Amino acid sequence: MKILSYLWKTIGPRRVGLVVMCVYAAWLVFFYRYHWVDGINLLIHEAGHLVFSPLARLSAGGETLAVLAGPALQLAVPLYITYRLWRRGEAIPAAVGALWSAESLMYTAAYLGDANRLALPLIGGHPNDWRFLLDRAGALESAEQIGLALHLLASVAAVAAVWRTIRLESERVA
Repeated sequence: MKILSYLWKTIGPRRVGLVVMCVYAAWLVFFYRYHWVDGINLLIHEAGHLVFSPLARLSAGGETLAVLAGPALQLAVPLYITYRLWRRGEAIPAAVGALWSAESLMYTAAYLGDANRLALPLIGGHPNDWRFLLDRAGALESAEQIGLALHLLASVAAVAAVWRTIRLESERVA
């Protein structure tokens, strides 16, 4: 704890935050596992299903839309927050929001990549959303490859968010 206190006093909270972002992004890229941020993503995901569940009863394609609403809302919320922060001129918080967006995409990639294995625990015994969606699209056999591609895309986004934050911090100091 003394090291953190020393760093806080010596290099400042913004730079400590930047170091934390770098370490977190590296962990996401190379060692991603479900963690507390995913609990937030999961709540948003499930809210998407809940809000759009009436669609499943209203139309023939409504079930697909209701299932897709979970991941769509889960990805849209951090992007929207990032956008709003950026528009308000809060560049550093927006970069943190961008890192959250990348993390949310990694969570989606892990969930999608599991559509065949079905190894991940699911809430309430519900079926895997991506198994349903990929099966409907005729792409279920490609779940792992699609999940890997999404993870790589999310990795690029995470690195870009950290890189942007480093640039913003160096411009602020200069």
